[in-house]
Amino acid sequence: MKRIPYIIIAAMILASCGGDKTEKQDTAQKTDSTKKKATPVTVTEIQPQDFIAYVEVQSQITSDENVNATPQAPGVIREVLVHAGQHVGRGQVLATMDAAAIEQQIKAQEVQLNLFKQLYDKQQALWAQQIGTEVQLMQAKAQYEGALKGKDALIAQRNMYRIISPISGTVDQVNIKVGDVASPGAPNGIRVVDMSKMKAEANLGENYLGKVHSGDKVTLVLPDINDSIQTRLTYVAQAVDPVSRAFLVQVKLGANKKLHPNMSCKMKIANYENKDAIVVPVQVIQKTSQGDMLYIANGKVAKSVQVTAGRNSNGMVEIVSGISAGDKVITQGYNELDNGQPIVIQ
Repeated sequence: MKRIPYIIIAAMILASCGGDKTEKQDTAQKTDSTKKKATPVTVTEIQPQDFIAYVEVQSQITSDENVNATPQAPGVIREVLVHAGQHVGRGQVLATMDAAAIEQQIKAQEVQLNLFKQLYDKQQALWAQQIGTEVQLMQAKAQYEGALKGKDALIAQRNMYRIISPISGTVDQVNIKVGDVASPGAPNGIRVVDMSKMKAEANLGENYLGKVHSGDKVTLVLPDINDSIQTRLTYVAQAVDPVSRAFLVQVKLGANKKLHPNMSCKMKIANYENKDAIVVPVQVIQKTSQGDMLYIANGKVAKSVQVTAGRNSNGMVEIVSGISAGDKVITQGYNELDNGQPIVIQ
């Protein structure tokens, strides 16, 4: 009877050892299974292609000649002579203002001018007959010419009370009406636009100095009319604005019925092109302590490769070194990979 406890204890020890061995075997099997499990991925075989990098900036369509015509002197509008959409010539009167006092002065000057003209003509006739003196002739001439210049001065003063178009173009807006008070430089004038001299302008940050040049290819994307224009950069300012820290770039467009002043558009300046570039989607590049890295398919396993990235545009980035044509870059499933991990290409 005393031997039974020893037998039970021995059986329990053997059972315990057998259980530990079984658990270790199960764990090892699970580990082996995990190591052999392949991650599904998608790959893209790299081939050289044309790559263009763009500088993109919001820009605006405007006219090379876009003016808000206002008078040279303040006054009350008496008559508006044009309407929106009307073509006008340079120097054409667009509106008149109340200048009654000056009109009266001009009429009085004309009376005096006629008198001095008659006196001068008579003095010339007498001088031709050798009657009178040369001094009398010179005095008559001076009076007449002085009166003539006086009238011209009054007419110039009267014109200051007129709104005159400084350019030839189309009336775009009439922001005044009869009875309004107009003054020099005020916003309530008459806008005239030369639609034959359209342009697109944008401001680039100073970090782009030296990176864009006149003659660079430009794509103007016009979302409002669902259209685009292929052209070239015509002007790049050399001075940086001290306040905005930006510089002006410009594209001259000429006449285009699709374009209107103040339209917004996106200016895409092609400042770099490589017709034989190695490019990959920008999202496949991972940042590591050693630098940029991506995965390629090396047979049935993933291989991490350190790369040197160059310019990027439209979601693609040029790879300067690290991979070459024919390499199979993993473009999906890369987030779940480690170097040497088994993969299955889908």
